[in-house]
Amino acid sequence: MKTILVTGANGEIGHGLITRLAEQGNVRILALDIHELDATLKPKVHRAVVGDILDTALLESLSATYNFDTIYHLAALLSTKAERQPVLAHRVNVDGTLNLLEMAVGQSRVQGREIKFLYPSSIAVYGLPDLQTKERAGRVKEHEWLTPRTMYGINKLYCEQLGIYYAQYYRQLDADATRGHIDFRALRFPGLISAVTVPTGGTSDYAPEMLHAAAQGKPYACFVREDTRIPFMAMPDAIEALLQLEVAPRPKLTRFVYNVTAFNPSAREIFELVRQAFPKAQVTFAPDLKRQKIVDSWPADIDDSAARADWGWKPSYDFKRAFAEYLVPGVLQCYRA
Repeated sequence: MKTILVTGANGEIGHGLITRLAEQGNVRILALDIHELDATLKPKVHRAVVGDILDTALLESLSATYNFDTIYHLAALLSTKAERQPVLAHRVNVDGTLNLLEMAVGQSRVQGREIKFLYPSSIAVYGLPDLQTKERAGRVKEHEWLTPRTMYGINKLYCEQLGIYYAQYYRQLDADATRGHIDFRALRFPGLISAVTVPTGGTSDYAPEMLHAAAQGKPYACFVREDTRIPFMAMPDAIEALLQLEVAPRPKLTRFVYNVTAFNPSAREIFELVRQAFPKAQVTFAPDLKRQKIVDSWPADIDDSAARADWGWKPSYDFKRAFAEYLVPGVLQCYRA
């Protein structure tokens, strides 16, 4: 039986990931979050732990008790809150990740084998200087425009490099150089839209916020311009991407960090689909200039050809199918309950 640690288990990705892992069977899931685990998830996990990834004593206790096969490190302070509390963001996003990587190294030594470490990164690692450059850049590859302008993006980019260091260069000056024995794999997610969980402070959350407000009959002031365009993905595809990357044979992987995406509508195009489903939706566009500048620095689209070639990545949901078959029915069910 595989033993899996999921940090940030209460988050949007955590909900979907734990549900899918539990469906697979033959897995023992430890869910770690700073808050009490959602009641709907508790029956699906072996143990729910309320605690902080900055608590090294807690991590040492978990490491002494369990032999983990895979760590999904989802815990993070998201982009909007990270801008308001940059020091806290650095502690959670960077120091917390370092703590988990160190725990994984300890696990690899005890078990005598590599530990898989799955890390969700973000399009926030990119930073384009202006809209003209964004338009010219087109579909951005993994190595391009890595000049983030937010604390969250900087944290994510640095942690990608930390993971690669632990996987490839760990303590390389030791007399007997020892690899970290960590199989580090990261995905750069676009904006994620969930029908199940309410958005919690991402700068790309104008899309799910618009949908959830319409479903509740509440007016919504969208904080970006109508022509704003960035890539998005439906949450089930994000979960599938994590699971597919986890099982992909390492020899087939040509990189540690992969772009994945599905569709890239404008904010106006999102509103038009929301209005088709909810004709009474009250949406206005009232750009927050500070948040708008951040979104404008992200690519209009990203190139995920490496993921498609190396491990067969392909999203199940395009823009219209995501709304028709997943988002609208799911959100309706959520607010009818």
